[in-house]
Amino acid sequence: MKVTQVRSFPVQDDEGRGYFIVRVDTDAGIHGLGEAGIRNWGGAIAQAVDHLSELIVGADPWQTERLWQLMFRAGFFPADKVYACAISAIDIALWDIKGKAAGMPVYRLLGGPVRDKVVCYPHSQGATTQALVDNARRQVDEGWRFVRWGQPETSGRLEAPDNAVLDPHKSVALAVEQMRAIREAVGPEIELCFDVHTRLDPPHVIRMCKWLEEFHPFFIEDPIRSENPASYRNLARHVSLPIAAGEQWATKWPFREVIEEELISYARIDLCIAGGLTEALKITHSAETHYIDIAPHNPLGPVSAAACVALCMASTNVGVQEMPRRPGSFARELFPRQIGWQDGFAFAHDTPGLGVEMDLDVAAGSPFTQHGWPPRLSREDGAFTNW
Repeated sequence: MKVTQVRSFPVQDDEGRGYFIVRVDTDAGIHGLGEAGIRNWGGAIAQAVDHLSELIVGADPWQTERLWQLMFRAGFFPADKVYACAISAIDIALWDIKGKAAGMPVYRLLGGPVRDKVVCYPHSQGATTQALVDNARRQVDEGWRFVRWGQPETSGRLEAPDNAVLDPHKSVALAVEQMRAIREAVGPEIELCFDVHTRLDPPHVIRMCKWLEEFHPFFIEDPIRSENPASYRNLARHVSLPIAAGEQWATKWPFREVIEEELISYARIDLCIAGGLTEALKITHSAETHYIDIAPHNPLGPVSAAACVALCMASTNVGVQEMPRRPGSFARELFPRQIGWQDGFAFAHDTPGLGVEMDLDVAAGSPFTQHGWPPRLSREDGAFTNW
């Protein structure tokens, strides 16, 4: 069996959500699907996929480790984050092909199931504290065991989407107010995940985490910017809450330091950025040696969700899986086959491959073109801050 074609499909569902899907075809009539992260960089990633296809077409799709090394290193300079996203999508598609060729789900190729299902958390939202509480209550009523929301802005987005403001002091106070209200609303048994989204500096995070201790959150996510993993040393000295980080890191290398020094409690591996299943397995097994659980980052579509759940089903050290929307509740025309869902847990069906298929006819009529940049976020003095 040889790879015959690698194609990119920037597509959108009937609600306008975009996905960057890569399809790899073979001369055996078996194809695989992968998904790339960082949709905003879709144009550059498409070029990278085309470039990498020169290494993949004609190759044996079973040789995932060899092909990963070629894609990452064959240009002499190690792949950057754009190429890592492209590698991720191709690698996931190759694993899908292997599962279909072997007649078994991907999680069996990864070592077999250590669990039957994977507990997940949704995205909880609300323009006001009351709206956020109402949304959290509704999700708990729907069967979710977790709720999750992010560091609040302090003014602007509804009135001026490109000029929203986040004042750190006000945002920290509002975050404490929100967590208190949600904890009182959902009770002590529901887990709370709070995403700082790299919006604060260490002093603000340290102060906020001390105030949040009484609410016993499951983790505090991305409390500082990601460029320098060593900065988590300073945070670990002052913060006693569980820290989750890693969604912006490509490949195993940025994870090495925080895992070896045990600076985080949860590794937020993004399979669609970090290097696909091949690389995510290595990060996961490295984290296991330090009793660090994974909480894979999954803000994307059904293919990303399926790859994450396959990894979690075959991995011992799993904390929780991000699942913004219930599988099967969206993009059903574009992806008529998706993974399963029941009572706050996702699971892969016992079918060959990842268990996700894309309708090519629907995809052809649903192109997605990424324009512009995300809305900007600033401090009160006008200084730019992370979105």
